[in-house]
Amino acid sequence: MNKEDDMKEVELNEMDQEKQPMTGETPTGTEKNGSVKVKVPEDTEVKFTGLSCLICLSFCLICLSFCLWIRTRWVLLVLFWLGWVGMLAGAIVIIVQAPRCKPIPEMNWWNEGPLYQISDVNEFSENGLKGVEEKLDYINQMKVKGLVLGPIHTVQADESSTLELTSINPEFGSESQLISLLDRAHRKGISIVLDLTPNHEGVSAWFNNAASVADRLKEACVYWLNKGVDGIFLSHLNDIANTEAWPSVQGIFNKTDGTKKRALMGSVTGLSTDDASHLLNQSSVDLLLTELPDPAEPGIRQAQVVQILYADHPQTSLGWSLSGRTLGSLTSRTPAAPIRLYQMLLFTLPGTPVFSAGDEVGLKAGEKLEAMWDLESQADDDNTTAKTVQEERTAVRDFFKALSDLKGKERSLLHGEYIGLHSSPTSLAFLRLWDQSERFLVALNWGNDSVTMTLTYSDLPAEARVRASTDTENLAVDSKVSVEKLELGPKQAVLLSYAFPG
Repeated sequence: MNKEDDMKEVELNEMDQEKQPMTGETPTGTEKNGSVKVKVPEDTEVKFTGLSCLICLSFCLICLSFCLWIRTRWVLLVLFWLGWVGMLAGAIVIIVQAPRCKPIPEMNWWNEGPLYQISDVNEFSENGLKGVEEKLDYINQMKVKGLVLGPIHTVQADESSTLELTSINPEFGSESQLISLLDRAHRKGISIVLDLTPNHEGVSAWFNNAASVADRLKEACVYWLNKGVDGIFLSHLNDIANTEAWPSVQGIFNKTDGTKKRALMGSVTGLSTDDASHLLNQSSVDLLLTELPDPAEPGIRQAQVVQILYADHPQTSLGWSLSGRTLGSLTSRTPAAPIRLYQMLLFTLPGTPVFSAGDEVGLKAGEKLEAMWDLESQADDDNTTAKTVQEERTAVRDFFKALSDLKGKERSLLHGEYIGLHSSPTSLAFLRLWDQSERFLVALNWGNDSVTMTLTYSDLPAEARVRASTDTENLAVDSKVSVEKLELGPKQAVLLSYAFPG
């Protein structure tokens, strides 16, 4: 071994024992068993130096923000519930203090629009009952709610032995045609009423002995009601209503099966207002035509008649008609004033307006109903007279349709209160109102001179809107007119409306 090797050995021997290889041997020859010795100072201390000011400040700000958010959240929660309770209380106060709406009165189909009488079905249409069915679209355009047909039963004048109330006169059609008419009319919302006045072409409507035909009348009522007819009409009602048989006749119509109510209607002629009122109470009919008010009487008397009947009876049982099988056309009864004036009167009185075929176009006495259908074809331009008549009748029909439409959809006209505002020998004005619905003011002047009506009522406005007028030059539809001093020209009428003031 040379010198250099000796030196290396010495260095290895002097190597710090902690630095000996894990597989090496200790100087005593014992093995380390792969352990490593780590020298840790015994006097080492860990000193806490604290948080910096910036960290402390940030932590404080976070805590403060959290505390403020908790308070804010509680404040918002309290405000929310206070607001909710306040709104609930306000709603309750509004509901309690709000005016109550009136309950809608019980209405039947004959109270929802005009009735239309066709006394002679062959004159109305050359095809009898079948022709009436063919004209249902036209009738529906007039907003008619019910047809009063006939009489169409079999009878020879003044011969009670020939009376067959359950048989249709072949001149007018057949029972199958009537059933077809019923079916189609019902699909259009039109009801059918049969006039069963026994001796309608004779001297006495009840053969001078109503009790003698009472049993046949009861049988016919049951028969036709079972066929789908919606009501029975009897003229000269006072003749049969004063007999012992009447309660059993009237009782037929009190029966109900949960379907549409069947109506018992009638008319009287020549009775005073008091007598007509008494008959309405006694007979308990669903609708009575009294032929009042009489257009020949002064406006003051007409106002009294309307007020008496309205005050003593529900308007659902009041029928208003100025024409009919025994009276003639509306134009023939009111020759001194335009027909549109009386159309407006009938449509706006409290109750059911009843018109005869031809009244909607203003046919005059003696004119055939077929003249109505001439309006569907244009008149010859060279025939000035025919063209003028056609234009006038078309205008009258349009006026009728407009009033019928208002009657059917405006609560005040349909079942509203009646309040008289003005009456004179030649003029009349009244108000129709219902709860919070639009109000309607009617003014008519059938005199030969202009009138200025001073109208007063608690909720009358200074101005009102024109809804219908016979004087379109001075009272145009949709224009505004003064109500306090309402001026109306001779033989003119106007229908005004204004909103509920509340």
